[in-house]
Amino acid sequence: MVHDIIVSVLLIGGALMSLAAGIGLARFPDLLSRMHAATKPQVLGLLLFLLALAVENGSWILVPVLVLCWVFQLLTSPVSAHMVGRAGYRTRHLRRDMLTLDELDDVVARAAAGDPAGPERTGGPRQEGGGPA
Repeated sequence: MVHDIIVSVLLIGGALMSLAAGIGLARFPDLLSRMHAATKPQVLGLLLFLLALAVENGSWILVPVLVLCWVFQLLTSPVSAHMVGRAGYRTRHLRRDMLTLDELDDVVARAAAGDPAGPERTGGPRQEGGGPA
């Protein structure tokens, strides 16, 4: 009885997280907000589903596969969100009026002007070993 309640709560929680991600994708106004909505609750929702699977199975045999599935999700979701955000920023598919602080504006302007001196070059010449002199 308690076992079924735990599994039900985990499944409902995972479904609500997935629903929140879907609603965020449909309702948020710009690319960066949608990207956030697609990655954050989706990873937690998957964790809740995988926990429900582990509890329902009741065996330790499936746990390494479930952990591996969640680790791959944790590794790929932020990278894909970063690439989508980067592509959206470069193609100007974002609403600048919604940005509080645009940290990339100077970097992109310098790159577009062909200035080779980026922010990492402002402190002087780089050392050969990459560490402090």
